[in-house]
Amino acid sequence: MSRLPFYLIVGALLVAGIAASIQRHMQFEIPWVPGEQRQVWEIEALVNFNAQNGPVSVNMALPSHQEGFRVLTENTASSGYGLAYQADERGRRAEWTIRQAAGMQQLYYSVQMLVSPDSSSTLQPPSSPPPDIAWERPYDTSASQIIERAWSRSANTATFARELIQEINGDSQGENARLLLTQFEPSPLLVRLLNQAGVHARVVSGLVLEDGRRRQELTSWLQVFDAQKEKWLLFNPLTSQQGKPENLLLWESNGEAVLEVEGGSNSRVSFSMLTHYQPASAAVRNHLSDDTLLNFSIHSLPLEEQALFQTILLIPIGALVVVFLRVLVGIKTSGTFMPVLIALAFIQTTLLTGLIGFLLIVAVGLVIRNYLSHLNLLLVARVTAVIITVIAIISIFSVLAYKMGLNAGLTITFFPMIILAWTIERMSILWEEEGPKQVLIQGGGSLLTAVLAYLAMNNPWVRHITFNFLGVQLIIMALILLLGNYTGYRLLELRRFKPITDDESKA
Repeated sequence: MSRLPFYLIVGALLVAGIAASIQRHMQFEIPWVPGEQRQVWEIEALVNFNAQNGPVSVNMALPSHQEGFRVLTENTASSGYGLAYQADERGRRAEWTIRQAAGMQQLYYSVQMLVSPDSSSTLQPPSSPPPDIAWERPYDTSASQIIERAWSRSANTATFARELIQEINGDSQGENARLLLTQFEPSPLLVRLLNQAGVHARVVSGLVLEDGRRRQELTSWLQVFDAQKEKWLLFNPLTSQQGKPENLLLWESNGEAVLEVEGGSNSRVSFSMLTHYQPASAAVRNHLSDDTLLNFSIHSLPLEEQALFQTILLIPIGALVVVFLRVLVGIKTSGTFMPVLIALAFIQTTLLTGLIGFLLIVAVGLVIRNYLSHLNLLLVARVTAVIITVIAIISIFSVLAYKMGLNAGLTITFFPMIILAWTIERMSILWEEEGPKQVLIQGGGSLLTAVLAYLAMNNPWVRHITFNFLGVQLIIMALILLLGNYTGYRLLELRRFKPITDDESKA
């Protein structure tokens, strides 16, 4: 029979598992290694205004995912105000409303921004041509001359914008620029000049991030649309430098007002900021915790369930170790996957405590089981008696450990009691049928397999990879299928051929 379908399935599982893991790493920036730290900025916006003893509506722009930054969490503090988040063509905004307010008002908004070098945003291209610009005399002549001078010195949209900025704010500022600046602010003036030249432009607001700063203001930046490259270019309107600095957070990136207050006066917004580092896993957990229908990430579950799954997802690793040792090495165990469950108990108890507890429970259980064999009980009753005996042994050992001040001994309650009872039953039958040697071989093999499975499952890298990259489960499945297809000799069976090789070497 052709093995092609089998290898196609294995190959599909490997490709799917690797692709899913890479996609998780690229899209959600989940690190490959545990313990990686990510920089997070905590920013607080304080809105102050005087309410005019009537209804008040406050609309403020909010930051969004963008180049270099990703929103983790956001919170507000606004006693007595209603709050609604909006997302439309104007970008993300928050709207506070109240029926009656008077005097000085303060509203707080805080956000955690994750520094994410791989993050990006897609700004929408303009949907209409640049607006027609009307100038009064003599400003129209000055504007035309500035545009002509900058146009002749440029080669494309980016260099044209740069030349215009230098004409207005640079060392080459002339009489035309000084005349226009008596009527317009520099940034709005640049937008008008660019629009008159047929280039889309707008003023956006950014926050320069500096650790520990308070009462900071937003700064104006110039966005210019390059029709050939179909993307928005960012310029510093004071220095003509192109590009977004690493410490610049665009708070409003659609050319809209940052703060709009109805029913109030003397409004202003100021910012305070701090930076800190936190484990990348926590940052990812915050990012993936959105409760949406299509969010199937384990990180969207409550923390208690996440902790449970973190342990459950280790079981395939232990199963892979068991398959490898039984199929390729040839180690005999008492029960197929009993060592995996014992290894899970070792994770809870620590290895040394678990080994001592396991040996004590099995040893005492075998003694009591040997007595029960003389009673000629039926199998079900005998196994039930062994289960009750195991529970009693664990209870007695826990009490003794507590009385002796050995708190580590209390953790032996994590051992799977049913599995221990069946292990004692099988070892007892094996003792009666094949002798103590086979008991030692299978018992020692089970214990060795459990220890190796524990070392693999308790590795921080393994715990991190299995919990954060579910595609690894498909890779493990493919490896187990490949091991299951092995029909050759096991390593321990090669000892049978040693006399033959010795005879051949002598001959």
